[in-house]
Amino acid sequence: MTIIPSALKKGDRIGIVTPASPPSSLEKIYKGAEYLERLGYRPVLGKNVQKVYGYLAGTDQERADDINAMFADKDIKAIIAVRGGYGTPRILPLLNYSVIRKNPKILVGYSDLTALQLAIYRKTGLVSFSGPMAGVEMFKGIDPFTEEHFWSCLTSRKKLGPVRNPDDRPLTPMVTGKASGRLLGGNLSLIVALAGTPYLPSFKKSLLFIEEIEEESYRFDRMMNHLRIANILRDASGVIMGELTDVKASDTSKPFLTAEQVMQDYLAGLKKPVVTGLVYGHVPRKLTIPIGITATVDAGKRLLRFDQACVR
Repeated sequence: MTIIPSALKKGDRIGIVTPASPPSSLEKIYKGAEYLERLGYRPVLGKNVQKVYGYLAGTDQERADDINAMFADKDIKAIIAVRGGYGTPRILPLLNYSVIRKNPKILVGYSDLTALQLAIYRKTGLVSFSGPMAGVEMFKGIDPFTEEHFWSCLTSRKKLGPVRNPDDRPLTPMVTGKASGRLLGGNLSLIVALAGTPYLPSFKKSLLFIEEIEEESYRFDRMMNHLRIANILRDASGVIMGELTDVKASDTSKPFLTAEQVMQDYLAGLKKPVVTGLVYGHVPRKLTIPIGITATVDAGKRLLRFDQACVR
């Protein structure tokens, strides 16, 4: 059963955690917290939010402890990650999914946080938000379009309906058709990393959305093939491609395929709607995507529509 979290309101306490890599400076944590304060919220730093363990923001247990504590604290109404990076899948066995299920609340992040969000949806049904993070967008001055859509998702109890890209840029149909299902996806490498584990939800009757950053085109090819042979592309009712930031061949003096060619190879033959051009992923100006709500993609009309309120 899908669980919709409660809407945020001014004065609510928002937990700040680091489930993956540490920020390059602690200033990013503090400035992200200051941004939330300026909007009228009360940020609460996780106990271990300043820890560093190599390329991780503390040990696996420390990072998991902060998430478990934030969900257990009934005064905390939302949890926002500082950044992505690496390491979120390491903490999945250490999370208390029973506590999370009994204390549903808003959870925000993207990139490496994809693993946490998909695992929580699989184990609890809780909707979370693939969107701006405290030490990334909120730290350096959030883009106005990104900001408006993000806070609409977290505070409005109304169905947002058609989702418009910045500047009303239309989606590009690769395969025509119309389909509805639950929005499931995020960063491609993290989806693939969870395949075959008990932390990846079923993609049957889903709308699979994907973004990626800084991957060689042959690795992008390998991951798209993984989606195919793991039957994820078969099970999904539709596919929505977001930003592929710097996904390309680094050495074009050797034979290569472009990211666009790879997408054509794996997606153009699907007998279900496929669209590209969703402004979502590792770009400053982007949409926030609620993981787990029902939505509709209409390739003919070049639109994505949220059919369910993101919060209650």
